[in-house]
Amino acid sequence: MSNLARQTPSPNAAAEVDLRETRLARREAALDANKRSFLRMVSHELRTPLNAVIGFSEILATELYGPLGSSQYQEYAQLIHQSGHRLLALVNQVMEIARLEGHALDMDVRPEAVDHAIEDALETLGEAAADRGLRIVVNDSAHQKVMADGRGLRTMLSNLLQNAVAWSPDGGLIRIDVRRCGASIEIEIADQGPGIPAADIHRLMRPFEQGEDALTRSSQGAGLGLPIVQLLCKAMGGHLRLRSPPGQGLSAIVSLHAA
Repeated sequence: MSNLARQTPSPNAAAEVDLRETRLARREAALDANKRSFLRMVSHELRTPLNAVIGFSEILATELYGPLGSSQYQEYAQLIHQSGHRLLALVNQVMEIARLEGHALDMDVRPEAVDHAIEDALETLGEAAADRGLRIVVNDSAHQKVMADGRGLRTMLSNLLQNAVAWSPDGGLIRIDVRRCGASIEIEIADQGPGIPAADIHRLMRPFEQGEDALTRSSQGAGLGLPIVQLLCKAMGGHLRLRSPPGQGLSAIVSLHAA
């Protein structure tokens, strides 16, 4: 009995454990709040000058207040404008990766209509797809709802569609299929690009990784789109998987809980 008594934690010891756990939880909550505050500040400080660069370069490129003189000036202004947009997109992706990996999340998970989210994502890519002669076909998205953060869902779809547009051949087809699978909804975005070897798929889930050979040579991105999608899926209780049958392009499948 004396041995059992010595092994039984005293009330004071249990209270000390609870106090330590409470303090640790409060410390982690404070760190998360600091991360969110820091990311908001850095995001603002980076985006503000970039927006000025983009805005003024657009004014110069369009010669809004009169001709610039040499046609080269207009060409340079257009290059500055395009580069500013690419840099802004990269900043947004880096900040999103930092936010997700730092668990500084402000998720508002609620029922979201899949068709509305797809329409919003397509609006940002319509011009790029039209310039390449790409066809985007959406199948069976009506009346389907998922449990998701609205902003996060649209970010995922935009990243996957940008990836599909980037690797599709001119005049190719991008297919978006939405289907019910038990308690989940799957959203599949498939392109007709070169695809990737099965052995390389796991690498694409790591930040700043891209496919080998032709993909690496031709891509202007930083390899952050798919890792962002994967982290967002995980934060919403879902998952992402990729498949690339030889010579049949790449399919990205997002699975989220049905509403």
